[in-house]
Amino acid sequence: MNHQRTEIEQVQGELIEEFELFDDWVDRYQYIIDLGKNLPEFPQDWRTEGNRIHGCQSQVWLKTTVRGDRLDFQAISDSAIVSGLIAILMRVYAGQVASEIAVAETPAFIHAIGLDEHLSPTRSNGLSSMIQVIQAAARDCVHS
Repeated sequence: MNHQRTEIEQVQGELIEEFELFDDWVDRYQYIIDLGKNLPEFPQDWRTEGNRIHGCQSQVWLKTTVRGDRLDFQAISDSAIVSGLIAILMRVYAGQVASEIAVAETPAFIHAIGLDEHLSPTRSNGLSSMIQVIQAAARDCVHS
């Protein structure tokens, strides 16, 4: 089977390779935190209930912008680790074609880099909630 990798799959592959450079989870957590420090500014007036993601232990806001057939996302959290997870999700999904986001399977990088085993249950739920909101926005865009 000749499967053409989507941009989303390519970005996930790059993430997996990056995380393979770290020998232990202390270093991986630090890398995740460092990624979160580089999130773009999230204006205060975007921190509305409509942009808030429920299901996260920490406060998380996500704003979706439609640009043609692509979606752009910006998000912020009051938690350093969650901010890093946001940075990873933005790298995977921001700027991608809405129809590809809508049908994307559960992100392979979550298991491949061990997030499914090393995140607390509340952070895992928050990560799942963020992915669900991103995919729902993509489905809305495709069906509008």
